[in-house]
Amino acid sequence: MKTILSLLLTTFLFVGLNAQETTTDQKFKSVIDLPSSPVKSQDRTGTCWSFATTSYIESEILRMGGPELNLSEMYFVRYTYPEKAKQYVMRHGLGNFSEGGQAHDVMNIVKEYGLVTENAFPGKRDESKPYDHSELTSVQKAALDNLLKKKNASPSYQWYEIIESILNIYMGDLPQQVMFDGKTMTPMEFRDEMEINPDDYVELTSYSHHPWYSKFNLELPDNWSFDRYYNLPVDELMEVMNSALKNGYTICWDGDVSDKHFSHGKGVATAPDNDDPSMEKEVTQKMRQEVFLSWQATDDHLMHITGMAQDSDSTIFYKTKNSWGDSNIYGGYLYMSESYVRLNTIACMVHKDAIPKKIAEKVFK
Repeated sequence: MKTILSLLLTTFLFVGLNAQETTTDQKFKSVIDLPSSPVKSQDRTGTCWSFATTSYIESEILRMGGPELNLSEMYFVRYTYPEKAKQYVMRHGLGNFSEGGQAHDVMNIVKEYGLVTENAFPGKRDESKPYDHSELTSVQKAALDNLLKKKNASPSYQWYEIIESILNIYMGDLPQQVMFDGKTMTPMEFRDEMEINPDDYVELTSYSHHPWYSKFNLELPDNWSFDRYYNLPVDELMEVMNSALKNGYTICWDGDVSDKHFSHGKGVATAPDNDDPSMEKEVTQKMRQEVFLSWQATDDHLMHITGMAQDSDSTIFYKTKNSWGDSNIYGGYLYMSESYVRLNTIACMVHKDAIPKKIAEKVFK
């Protein structure tokens, strides 16, 4: 349902931000629309985490005055698979080895191995065909499981070399250089040229089974690396997201898209009130906790929030860039309502400077 806070936010956004009055397709009016690169498709892969975070990095480069780039999502995927394999073997096959991941997986690779353009590493042998990792993933897992069945497993370098060979066959050899603006650079030099510092980015979540403002290992199957997230009350999490967009920072979003009111085809995701479906739910912290612990809200998907809009009833929506191609009615974007985001956000990544000072003081104390 519409709250006084929502109405105040509406007034603030239109008056305080001098927002554009441009009407988008059908019913949405743009409030904030930040620069982003063209929509892409992850095709038949479970690598939304890389597509969303790569898109986010591309927007960060634009925000800092850099060029519009087409970075390689598969570069991060290619480096991440062996790390997953190592964790899987070290835990005797009891860990998670799948295509899924989190935003920090990309930033961890950026920190250690830099970044490259799509031209430098397309990540597939036949560039005329869409991505398809169904066989790639099953072949890797079968090789690892076969090794784990043996009482005297091969030395680590042998299974590691097997995984590397599989990845090279399916994805191609990793590049050592990037050509950009007439210069040849290493991936690390290219990262520094684009002024991306992975340490500037943090992940935030909001669940009451851990202390507020603590940093904890968020219990998600795809958090295979056991990275930690800062824990904020949901009101403050939403304040961070709104403040980030207001100040020109986009958001890498991780959340649930299995809800029946999420429709990529129609380009909308809402959270109707059960008693009055014409209104949005008033989402509480308790409600968030219940849907998380009952697995109603899981980390199904990562996307890239690039703006904010309103419908004809002045309901706040977040303009969100998906990685399922550009064939829906908004060219690959969709609009998630404020209540939907409040309920179904598992986590988000933002630049640390996008966090309001009073909240940052609690988080980084």
